[in-house]
Amino acid sequence: MTLKAGVIGVGYLGRFHAQKYALLAETELVGVMDINPQRAEEIAKECGTKTFADYRQLLREVDLVSIAVPTHDHYSVARDCLEAGRHLLIEKPITERVAEAEELIEIAKKHRLVFQVGHLERFNPAILAMEGILKQPLFIESHRLAPFKPRGTDVNVVLDLMIHDIDIILSIVRSDLVDIHAVGVPVLSDEVDIANARLQFANGCVANITASRVTRQALRKMRMFQSDAYISVDFQDREITVLRKKEGESSIPGLPNIGAESHSFPQSDALLAEIKAFVHSIQEGNAPVVSAEDGKKALDVAIRISETLQNIPGR
Repeated sequence: MTLKAGVIGVGYLGRFHAQKYALLAETELVGVMDINPQRAEEIAKECGTKTFADYRQLLREVDLVSIAVPTHDHYSVARDCLEAGRHLLIEKPITERVAEAEELIEIAKKHRLVFQVGHLERFNPAILAMEGILKQPLFIESHRLAPFKPRGTDVNVVLDLMIHDIDIILSIVRSDLVDIHAVGVPVLSDEVDIANARLQFANGCVANITASRVTRQALRKMRMFQSDAYISVDFQDREITVLRKKEGESSIPGLPNIGAESHSFPQSDALLAEIKAFVHSIQEGNAPVVSAEDGKKALDVAIRISETLQNIPGR
């Protein structure tokens, strides 16, 4: 069965959502809506669909929607979509406040809807390749650095960039967070643009996370240490390297015998994979890969980090 799709908000990210729905055989892109009518017309023409002046009109004609509006509008637009009985894929962060996310989750449960959050990095082939390799990390270090772009500066760098790594770390550690230490400073915007957070979990794992949106070159890497291996993931170049202790003696006296294996993956379309997973969850009645509950947990930690940043003496 072909599902009828719509996109609310067709700015930078929403445009790509519209393109994917237009491309998929499983979906028909019924229409798009944006507060900028000229932008909506441009994307509708590009994708061979029509525009709607009000997203509530669009909701009457679709089975599912993607929301890519500014974060401060996530809650109100998502609530209307879910109350209308429409399956929902919403860009991260899920909402501005945890209580808002909790309310949306309850509405989705009530109407038995698929509610997925757009933590795109979960669909990176390098992350998918960790399955079966990563067991119980003891220490995690991540760096997500990017050049400054005005888009996204309505929130601080924790909610803009760091939240990607927060989501990944929560999904692999699966333990309660017991302590947070964080520092950060604004540089080019009114919000914090560079931040570092140290997270300690109940199972003993420690994660050290750095995010910046004022660097010259992009970097997206995560390193994980566990009892039997060191795992390095390069999200940008889609590479994974694993170092493990091996049986036998090392060629260098006094050092353990270490074996290394590296894997690289071809360029892939993570957004297409994300939207396909969303559509398949609806068709098959399965839980989404990145659930609204996952999005809420990542938001909760991001807010707790942000509150710690706001309490820095002298800021």
